Amino acid sequence: MLELYQKEECPFCQKVRVALNDLELDFISRISHTGSAQREFMLKLGGKAQVPFLIDQEKGVALYESDAIVEYLYNTYGKTQKSTTDNTPKVCPIE
Repeated sequence: MLELYQKEECPFCQKVRVALNDLELDFISRISHTGSAQREFMLKLGGKAQVPFLIDQEKGVALYESDAIVEYLYNTYGKTQKSTTDNTPKVCPIE
């Protein structure tokens, strides 16, 4: 099962949701706001207070950064997606 820790208003999270929907993948959406149980669990798993954060339980993979997540999803689950060359972090900090 795929789990996406996210914030609805985060454009980088939206990018990941678009890829998940494009690939027709089922996933659990975990809204991660400051003080939430989801945020605390995400911090225990990944160690960072930022979204998007994807966990692929079946593959044992956990990823931050929207471009890395999107590339992983396309490479692992389907259609070809060209790699991005922009190394700017694609995350939203959680405050």
